[in-house]
This record gives sequence, structure tokens and C-alpha cells, in this order.
Amino acid sequence: MGEEMKVIVFGLADEEYGIEVDKVRTIERMLPITRVPKTPAFIKGVINLRGVVLPVIDLRGRFGLSESEPTENSRIIIVAANDLEVGFIVDAANDVIDIDSDNIDSPPEVVGGIKAKYLRGVAKIGDNRLLIMLNLSEVLNKNEIIQLEQLEG
Repeated sequence: MGEEMKVIVFGLADEEYGIEVDKVRTIERMLPITRVPKTPAFIKGVINLRGVVLPVIDLRGRFGLSESEPTENSRIIIVAANDLEVGFIVDAANDVIDIDSDNIDSPPEVVGGIKAKYLRGVAKIGDNRLLIMLNLSEVLNKNEIIQLEQLEG
């Protein structure tokens, strides 16, 4: 039996994803976002969260999925990794569940068009539910984001 971990489940383009609870600071409704010039398109800008200015990344854009307008269910998940605190725009944040680490398989090369390096693995839940686990350190890879800024700048 592997170790139990608590995971926040969120939706993105008809798939379910998970982030470990201990990496999540808070989940917010959509807030006004101030655009920042010369940043990659997936960096939507910054928000002021209780006096702290945080960058906001559209995860759909980060993964090369088609972006969509925010809805009632859209959320900003504030995560912390690599000494960064960042907001992720997701389609919905649904659930907190427990996962046994033994039930996480390594990710296939591409899942739903997303490169494997952004994924930590795929967790099997029950008989027919799969949860795509994010690799936050790659999603928030500073070098890659800086390179994109330079390309687009």
C-alpha cells in the first residue's frame, strides 16, 4: 500500500486533473486580471489577492489547449512551487479526494494533447475514473516561461 495523498480535483477541457493539496494555497472565484505587456499569451496578467500581487496562468493556454471564456464555474487555484506563488485559471475546481500513490501510473507521452513532462502521472480512481496529476515544477518551469517571454517579446 502506497501513501495516501489528498488531491484537489479540477476540470480543464473535459478532463479531470489533480494537484496535491499541500501545494494549493487557496481557490478563488475569478478576479479582475491586469494584463502585463510582453508576457506569453498564457500568462493572463496579475491579480491582487488580499494585498499580494500574483501572476495568473491560463492552464489551457499553458498546455496548448484552446482557450475559453471564463464561466460561473471558472476558478483561480493559487499554488506554490519552485519558490513561486501563481494562480492557475481552470474551468472548475470540483473536489478533494484521497489517492493512494500506488495507483498513479507514469504518464503516456501525450495525454489530451498535453506533453508528458507537465504530468506527474495518471491516477486510477475506482473502476473507470482517471485523474491526470500535474507536475507543478514543470508547469511552472521558470526557464521555459522566460524563454517564451523572450520569444514573444
